Amino acid sequence: MTDTNDARRDELARSLRTVRDRIETAAATAGRAPDEITLIVVTKTYPASDVALLADLGVTDVGENRHPEAARKREEAGDPAAALRWHFVGALQTNKAAAVARYADVVHSVDRPRLVDALDRGARQAGRTLGVLVQVNLEGRDDDPAGRAGAAPGDVLGLAAQVDAAEALRLEGVMAVAPLDADPDDAFARLAEVAASVAAAYPRATAISAGMSGDLEVAVKHGATHVRIGRSVLGERPPLR
Repeated sequence: MTDTNDARRDELARSLRTVRDRIETAAATAGRAPDEITLIVVTKTYPASDVALLADLGVTDVGENRHPEAARKREEAGDPAAALRWHFVGALQTNKAAAVARYADVVHSVDRPRLVDALDRGARQAGRTLGVLVQVNLEGRDDDPAGRAGAAPGDVLGLAAQVDAAEALRLEGVMAVAPLDADPDDAFARLAEVAASVAAAYPRATAISAGMSGDLEVAVKHGATHVRIGRSVLGERPPLR
């Protein structure tokens, strides 16, 4: 390993310790066990070499926002990538769903019926089962989602039913992003209510993907089982190319 890689590994190890300490503290404050919460390190724009280092440091789950960057990075990371669980967490175009279904283990951003159908077709063609989270829009009213990503809360159960009925999809729960310039406490409390309604109808769908670098503690308070952390582990993002 080169000196540069050694330095980067040490940097990532320090950041991971800090984030894991934050998760542990947040869990204790909420009266939860830290092992109830999965850290997903979101590696968007960072190199495949970081993915390999993260795997070596004990990270089990990584997230990506864009295709084909995610597919390329998984291939470039080599053997370490094969042991990781890959989460696609960004907005997904229907015409890219089949490609994503070939390499992602879980898609967090399912927010419309056509996307469910496209992912199911892609997973069936690939001969695999794909985990799915329904993305919940926490902005606006049910009838006025203001163009944000995510299904309106009133539509989530219907979309969950479609996922549950799909041959090659596995309904795992819900995901959301706290609205900008709004109190994440209120947003994640609302998400917890939606998640409870989904879990009541589909008892195995208990995952709640919520919380990022700036609000993970609030998300854990409201029951997040997965937090999606990029900057706090990997540093400031490189410029998009």
